[in-house]
Amino acid sequence: MLKTGITAALLLMSTLVQAAETPAETLFRNVRVYDGRGDALSAPTSVLVRGNQIAAIGAGATAAAGAKVIDGDGRTLMPGLIDAHWHAMFVRPTPQQMLTGDIGFANIQAGAEATATLMRGFTTVRDAGGPVFGLKQAIDADLVAGPRIWPSGAMITVTSGHGDFRQTSEIPRDSSQPLSRMEVLGAAMVADSPDMVRQRVREQLMLGASQIKLTAGGGVSSPHSPLDVSTFTTEELKAAVEAADNWGTYVMVHAYTPAAVRRAIDAGVRVIEHAHLIDDATAKYMAEKRIWLSSQPITEVDFGGMFPPGSDQDLKARMVFTGTDNLFRLVKKYKLHMSFGTDVLFSEAMGRRQGAMLVGMNRWFTPAEVLRQATSSNGELLALSGKRAPYQGKLGVVEVGALADLLLVEGDPISNLSLLADADRNFRVIMKDGRIYKNNLEAE
Repeated sequence: MLKTGITAALLLMSTLVQAAETPAETLFRNVRVYDGRGDALSAPTSVLVRGNQIAAIGAGATAAAGAKVIDGDGRTLMPGLIDAHWHAMFVRPTPQQMLTGDIGFANIQAGAEATATLMRGFTTVRDAGGPVFGLKQAIDADLVAGPRIWPSGAMITVTSGHGDFRQTSEIPRDSSQPLSRMEVLGAAMVADSPDMVRQRVREQLMLGASQIKLTAGGGVSSPHSPLDVSTFTTEELKAAVEAADNWGTYVMVHAYTPAAVRRAIDAGVRVIEHAHLIDDATAKYMAEKRIWLSSQPITEVDFGGMFPPGSDQDLKARMVFTGTDNLFRLVKKYKLHMSFGTDVLFSEAMGRRQGAMLVGMNRWFTPAEVLRQATSSNGELLALSGKRAPYQGKLGVVEVGALADLLLVEGDPISNLSLLADADRNFRVIMKDGRIYKNNLEAE
């Protein structure tokens, strides 16, 4: 049964790559454009894609003979969706599989999940920690259909911090002892001094990281990491920021509490992940310092039942649930620069709800605000990687010169955001880098 599942996944991945069209030019005509920034759709117009870029919009969008022509019939053309907090290697396996299982199987699972992610309309993800360099290479080489990946590489943590999944039997450890399995895999690296932090940051940059991920406070899923703790010292955080800045990129930190968030900001960190337990003063401080917030709709709807009832992880998750409403209220009060992500871990079923989680943001934000978070705002966040960005070009917008990552949607997502929750039915065309991975209009 296991071998049958692996074979089916490999066939699906290879079939999609082989079936994808790569026209020299594609003309979308009679489409209403959501450009990634505005509050309304355009009047019916045309959009010309040449190669992997948007070449013209409007009257100038005329295609040469032999171009691929897609008649939108009034449907919405919008940017491909971007998930700013994704873990491509950790969606499908269980923690135990990652810690003790065959990494080859985990890589095949990740490839299948990458294809599913793309077919949900997420054409780009910022990977927030994990051994994804090989997966990214396979996608870029057209061996696997999947989204663009902005990789962080191994998340960097401290002894007992979020991301330290070692057993207590592995403690203590000194410099003469071997790396743990999670470190050998490149899932997480433990660093307990400024010098060690610098080394671990430089290693991930050497491997191809586009930004660096540190866990600056406690987390829900880690077994030895209380939610209220702050982990890295200010000096350790500064060491990471300096090493990343030397490479022209930035540090993102996992942090929930005011103390962890403030310490990271004071050390020069530019992007905070999560922040569900911050207070009013900390939100104001973030606004004053022009700090990016990369957060997720972590509620019981999607994350409830993920851990055994009454377990330490379950109790920590419920603390985060209770902070979500307040966080997004503070986002609106202080107009924090926010991006959208999901942070799905160890649940293929939850991964399938990626679009539904985006739609769920409508509880706190207007449809146009939600769409901006998952398109142009996330595109701006990706640009913080500067020359370390793995793909050069503008994402998250429909404008001349932008990369051609596009969705043709059945209906108007500004008036009906729930369309994005059902990609199978409502995404009629999925294009990434000018290549068409789905076009079911031709089946009609």
